[in-house]
Amino acid sequence: MNEKMWGGRFSESGGRQAEKFTASIGFDRRLWRQDVAGSMAHARMLGKVGVLDDAEVRQLVDGLNRVAAELEAGTFPFRVELEDIHLNIERRLTEIVGPVGGKLHTARSRNDQVALDMHLYVKETESELIEGVRGLQQALRDQAKSALDARIIMPGFTHLQHAQPVPLALHWMAYWHMLERDVTRLAEARARVDRSPLGAAALAGSSFPLEPAMVAKDLGLAGVYANSMDAVSDRDFVLDLLAAGAILMVHLSRLGEELVLWSSREFAFVEIDDAFATGSSIMPQKKNPDVAELVRGKAGRVFGDLMTLLSVLKGLPLAYHSDMQEDKEACFDAVDTLVACLDAMTGMVATLKPRADRMRAALVGDWSGTTDLADALAKRGMPFREAHGVAGSLVRVCGERDPAALTDAELRAISPELRREDLAVLDPEGAVAARGLFDRVAEDLG
Repeated sequence: MNEKMWGGRFSESGGRQAEKFTASIGFDRRLWRQDVAGSMAHARMLGKVGVLDDAEVRQLVDGLNRVAAELEAGTFPFRVELEDIHLNIERRLTEIVGPVGGKLHTARSRNDQVALDMHLYVKETESELIEGVRGLQQALRDQAKSALDARIIMPGFTHLQHAQPVPLALHWMAYWHMLERDVTRLAEARARVDRSPLGAAALAGSSFPLEPAMVAKDLGLAGVYANSMDAVSDRDFVLDLLAAGAILMVHLSRLGEELVLWSSREFAFVEIDDAFATGSSIMPQKKNPDVAELVRGKAGRVFGDLMTLLSVLKGLPLAYHSDMQEDKEACFDAVDTLVACLDAMTGMVATLKPRADRMRAALVGDWSGTTDLADALAKRGMPFREAHGVAGSLVRVCGERDPAALTDAELRAISPELRREDLAVLDPEGAVAARGLFDRVAEDLG
């Protein structure tokens, strides 16, 4: 068998160095399922259009099934000199079925072949990520329902300062809605990736009577590319995945940061389960929120993966270039990171124990119901800016004192419009009730 069929692009001098440098089999081997599926669909299509006879199609499909079994079992003989998963599979197929294996690549280029593999991989991955996000959303909903049932109130923050009292359930559901937007982005990306580039060949199609739509339907893809040059040069669908993944990691990182803060001694709003925290190597009293910290830290990896591919693609003229081989490691790293972070964060959120007593104690004397007092005065006709000033004066007059201890004369001195019953909204429960927050969260939860 002519070895030059299977690579041999470099001269003996320095050839091994170049082979090692250009080979992608070390990372693209994970595309074997997609490559086998695409090859089977291509073979069946070649049979339908008369390029292959039925016996040849059966030989190729049976041989590909044997190749897949070896790959699944871990016995497949990978060879780095064959560069990538595509040539490794085709070489092994030819060893199994003989010369007919060489017919599989009829009317196909590695350019449209690898693009198809990536389409299938990204589509499957986006479905997996959506499922992972849904799992985290469920953990957040469960926490929100428990917090709503227990009527847990906590300080709501702006600028990391106490702002207004809020139900803990409202806070959990804020993250649920962030993640819902992530699901939408991933679903939109999945819709755009749902097409087949096969049939574009190297860049200009093929003189064989191909039926690209037949391959697309066989593989469960919704359509085909209208332009063959676009088909082999497009990696927007990978950028879609990485961009959606980067935004998702922003949300996971923000949640991780809050859990780091909330589990600290200064806050002590939650207790992280021991399964998601570690002790110190030197300080026995410590319980470190390592999982939350690592999720926060790993966000940078996914951001970097997105920037890697943006940088690779930004200066490429049409159509295919070897630079585009760099899409895979960035994509695979981002996917692995996202899956791991979603899994860890879901487990951590599901097992969190809120400290309702600490959250309520943090509200004592923090005046976070003052905005609701200004609102109450404004509802009676006082201009809001004046009401804002009256509420601020009350805070200054009281200082550390309980406002309920003020005399009627002291209240009138602050403002003749200020009534003792107005002070009820300064109580956290009163402030939350004034805004109907428990009812709103209950409606959100359905």
